[in-house]
Amino acid sequence: MREIASHCGFKTPSVAQYHLQVLRQAGYIDREQELPRSITLSQAQNTDIVTVPLLGTIAAGQPIPVPSSDSWAVVPEEEIAVPSDLVGNRTGVCALKVKGTSMIDALIDDGDIVLVQATPAAEDGDMVAVWLRDRQEVTLKRLYREQGHIRLQPANQTMPPIWQDPENVEVQGRVIAVIRKLTSKGR
Repeated sequence: MREIASHCGFKTPSVAQYHLQVLRQAGYIDREQELPRSITLSQAQNTDIVTVPLLGTIAAGQPIPVPSSDSWAVVPEEEIAVPSDLVGNRTGVCALKVKGTSMIDALIDDGDIVLVQATPAAEDGDMVAVWLRDRQEVTLKRLYREQGHIRLQPANQTMPPIWQDPENVEVQGRVIAVIRKLTSKGR
């Protein structure tokens, strides 16, 4: 676990353990818990792949300006192939590259890619892509409706929430998955 954590840039072996457990439960790997170095690819692995458009960047920190309608690229930057079970039967799914560390405690780091299902609806506590109308900016935060205002809560204890009037907040979509490149920076 220490070697995996070190190679992937995780701070503790427990994070590597968590990710391996998720992969095992999803059926991608087999592993003997008591036997070291026993990780193998599962034979029952789902090989169905779908592509989703990568539409640009979303801020996980201070909100970033949204391109104006005359400069907004309708054509995606690229298509990303993902396992079909990440998308399921959802429609309107796109990918956005994360810029910033405001969601680091939710295991979303700078450079990760989030899959977002386009929807204007969100429940309290959902991680959402939000457009702030008056500032013409977009950000990735958890949304909470509270007495006359909206709290956009980062998952980083060093960053304060963003308080907004409900009329100024437009939910663009809900995060349904996170994709992380598991290589250390500089390699």
